[in-house]
Amino acid sequence: MTRCPWGDSTPDYVDYHDTEWGVELHGTNALYERMTLEAFQSGLSWITILRKRPAFRSAFGDFDPKLVAEFGPADVERLMSDAGIVRNRMKIDAAIHNARVIVSEDVDLDALLWSFAPKDHVRPATFADVPAITDESKAMAKELKRRGFKFLGPTTCYALMQATGMVDDHIATCFRAR
Repeated sequence: MTRCPWGDSTPDYVDYHDTEWGVELHGTNALYERMTLEAFQSGLSWITILRKRPAFRSAFGDFDPKLVAEFGPADVERLMSDAGIVRNRMKIDAAIHNARVIVSEDVDLDALLWSFAPKDHVRPATFADVPAITDESKAMAKELKRRGFKFLGPTTCYALMQATGMVDDHIATCFRAR
Protein backbone atom coordinates (compact mmCIF):
# COMPACT_ATOMS: atom_id res chain seq x y z
CA MET A 1 0.00 0.00 0.00
CA THR A 2 1.45 3.35 -1.04
CA ARG A 3 1.26 6.22 1.43
CA CYS A 4 2.51 9.77 1.55
CA PRO A 5 6.27 9.51 2.27
CA TRP A 6 5.99 10.77 5.85
CA GLY A 7 3.13 8.37 6.63
CA ASP A 8 5.26 5.23 6.47
CA SER A 9 8.03 6.11 8.92
CA THR A 10 6.66 4.84 12.26
CA PRO A 11 3.61 2.86 13.40
CA ASP A 12 2.28 6.05 15.04
CA TYR A 13 2.52 7.93 11.77
CA VAL A 14 1.01 5.04 9.80
CA ASP A 15 -2.06 5.03 12.04
CA TYR A 16 -2.36 8.84 12.06
CA HIS A 17 -1.92 9.06 8.29
CA ASP A 18 -4.32 6.22 7.55
CA THR A 19 -7.13 7.21 9.91
CA GLU A 20 -6.94 10.91 10.80
CA TRP A 21 -4.80 13.21 8.69
CA GLY A 22 -6.85 14.89 6.01
CA VAL A 23 -10.18 13.64 7.35
CA GLU A 24 -12.78 16.39 7.73
CA LEU A 25 -12.96 17.44 11.37
CA HIS A 26 -15.68 19.62 12.83
CA GLY A 27 -16.72 20.90 16.24
CA THR A 28 -15.30 23.57 18.50
CA ASN A 29 -13.57 21.25 20.96
CA ALA A 30 -12.04 19.07 18.24
CA LEU A 31 -10.80 22.07 16.26
CA TYR A 32 -9.54 23.84 19.40
CA GLU A 33 -7.56 20.69 20.20
CA ARG A 34 -6.03 20.54 16.75
CA MET A 35 -5.20 24.25 16.59
CA THR A 36 -3.59 24.00 20.04
CA LEU A 37 -1.58 20.91 19.17
CA GLU A 38 -0.44 22.43 15.89
CA ALA A 39 0.74 25.51 17.83
CA PHE A 40 2.59 23.29 20.31
CA GLN A 41 4.21 21.48 17.38
CA SER A 42 5.80 24.67 16.11
CA GLY A 43 9.55 24.07 16.10
CA LEU A 44 9.16 20.39 16.98
CA SER A 45 8.43 17.15 15.20
CA TRP A 46 4.75 16.23 14.86
CA ILE A 47 5.55 12.74 16.17
CA THR A 48 6.52 14.33 19.50
CA ILE A 49 3.09 15.96 19.79
CA LEU A 50 1.27 12.89 18.51
CA ARG A 51 2.86 10.69 21.16
CA LYS A 52 2.09 13.23 23.87
CA ARG A 53 -1.50 13.79 22.73
CA PRO A 54 -3.12 11.64 25.46
CA ALA A 55 -1.24 13.63 28.12
CA PHE A 56 -2.21 16.90 26.42
CA ARG A 57 -5.85 15.85 26.46
CA SER A 58 -5.68 15.06 30.15
CA ALA A 59 -3.77 18.23 31.03
CA PHE A 60 -6.07 20.50 29.00
CA GLY A 61 -9.44 19.08 30.09
CA ASP A 62 -10.07 17.26 26.79
CA PHE A 63 -9.64 20.64 25.09
CA ASP A 64 -12.93 22.07 26.28
CA PRO A 65 -12.38 25.81 25.68
CA LYS A 66 -14.83 26.72 28.45
CA LEU A 67 -12.78 24.73 30.95
CA VAL A 68 -9.38 25.88 29.68
CA ALA A 69 -10.53 29.53 29.65
CA GLU A 70 -10.87 29.26 33.43
CA PHE A 71 -7.26 28.12 33.92
CA GLY A 72 -5.30 30.40 36.23
CA PRO A 73 -1.71 30.72 37.49
CA ALA A 74 -1.87 27.45 39.45
CA ASP A 75 -2.93 25.63 36.28
CA VAL A 76 -0.07 27.19 34.34
CA GLU A 77 2.38 25.95 36.98
CA ARG A 78 0.73 22.51 36.91
CA LEU A 79 1.17 22.40 33.14
CA MET A 80 4.76 23.64 33.36
CA SER A 81 5.59 20.73 35.65
CA ASP A 82 3.79 18.10 33.55
CA ALA A 83 6.49 16.05 31.80
CA GLY A 84 3.81 14.41 29.65
CA ILE A 85 3.32 17.56 27.57
CA VAL A 86 5.58 20.12 25.94
CA ARG A 87 6.42 22.53 28.74
CA ASN A 88 6.72 25.83 26.92
CA ARG A 89 5.21 28.74 28.84
CA MET A 90 4.52 30.82 25.74
CA LYS A 91 2.61 27.97 24.11
CA ILE A 92 0.74 27.13 27.32
CA ASP A 93 -0.20 30.79 27.78
CA ALA A 94 -1.33 30.96 24.13
CA ALA A 95 -3.50 27.84 24.52
CA ILE A 96 -5.25 29.35 27.54
CA HIS A 97 -5.53 32.76 25.89
CA ASN A 98 -7.00 31.24 22.72
CA ALA A 99 -9.60 29.35 24.77
CA ARG A 100 -10.56 32.66 26.38
CA VAL A 101 -10.94 34.27 22.94
CA ILE A 102 -13.23 31.45 21.83
CA VAL A 103 -15.35 31.74 24.95
CA SER A 104 -15.40 35.52 25.44
CA GLU A 105 -16.03 36.30 21.80
CA ASP A 106 -18.47 33.42 21.46
CA VAL A 107 -16.52 32.34 18.39
CA ASP A 108 -18.04 29.63 16.21
CA LEU A 109 -14.62 28.10 15.66
CA ASP A 110 -15.94 25.55 13.18
CA ALA A 111 -17.50 28.18 10.91
CA LEU A 112 -14.56 30.53 11.28
CA LEU A 113 -11.84 28.03 10.42
CA TRP A 114 -13.76 26.27 7.66
CA SER A 115 -14.51 29.60 5.99
CA PHE A 116 -10.89 29.55 4.82
CA ALA A 117 -11.08 26.12 3.17
CA PRO A 118 -10.32 26.70 -0.50
CA LYS A 119 -13.12 26.07 -2.97
CA ASP A 120 -10.68 24.43 -5.37
CA HIS A 121 -7.58 22.63 -4.16
CA VAL A 122 -5.30 20.65 -6.41
CA ARG A 123 -3.93 17.58 -4.71
CA PRO A 124 -0.12 17.59 -4.93
CA ALA A 125 1.42 15.11 -7.35
CA THR A 126 4.53 14.62 -5.21
CA PHE A 127 5.69 15.42 -1.71
CA ALA A 128 7.83 18.23 -3.16
CA ASP A 129 4.61 19.87 -4.41
CA VAL A 130 3.09 20.19 -0.92
CA PRO A 131 3.17 23.86 0.10
CA ALA A 132 4.03 25.12 3.58
CA ILE A 133 1.69 28.11 3.30
CA THR A 134 -1.04 29.24 0.95
CA ASP A 135 -3.04 32.40 0.42
CA GLU A 136 -5.84 30.80 2.45
CA SER A 137 -3.56 29.96 5.37
CA LYS A 138 -2.20 33.52 5.32
CA ALA A 139 -5.74 34.88 5.38
CA MET A 140 -6.70 32.50 8.21
CA ALA A 141 -3.67 33.52 10.28
CA LYS A 142 -4.39 37.21 9.67
CA GLU A 143 -8.03 36.86 10.75
CA LEU A 144 -7.15 34.79 13.81
CA LYS A 145 -4.59 37.42 14.83
CA ARG A 146 -7.15 40.19 14.27
CA ARG A 147 -9.51 38.37 16.63
CA GLY A 148 -6.78 38.08 19.25
CA PHE A 149 -5.61 34.49 18.79
CA LYS A 150 -1.93 33.80 19.43
CA PHE A 151 0.74 31.43 18.11
CA LEU A 152 -1.10 30.68 14.86
CA GLY A 153 0.90 31.88 11.87
CA PRO A 154 0.38 30.93 8.21
CA THR A 155 2.48 27.74 8.41
CA THR A 156 0.69 26.51 11.51
CA CYS A 157 -2.65 27.39 9.95
CA TYR A 158 -1.79 25.42 6.81
CA ALA A 159 -0.80 22.40 8.89
CA LEU A 160 -4.16 22.75 10.64
CA MET A 161 -5.93 22.89 7.28
CA GLN A 162 -4.16 19.71 6.15
CA ALA A 163 -4.76 17.82 9.38
CA THR A 164 -8.47 18.65 9.54
CA GLY A 165 -9.32 17.94 5.92
CA MET A 166 -9.80 21.54 4.80
CA VAL A 167 -7.33 20.61 2.06
CA ASP A 168 -6.43 17.19 0.72
CA ASP A 169 -2.65 16.99 0.52
CA HIS A 170 -2.36 13.23 0.23
CA ILE A 171 -0.09 12.92 -2.79
CA ALA A 172 -1.54 11.48 -5.98
CA THR A 173 -0.06 7.99 -5.47
CA CYS A 174 -1.24 7.70 -1.85
CA PHE A 175 -4.03 5.21 -1.26
CA ARG A 176 -5.85 7.87 0.79
CA ALA A 177 -6.01 10.37 -2.05
CA ARG A 178 -9.64 11.07 -2.80
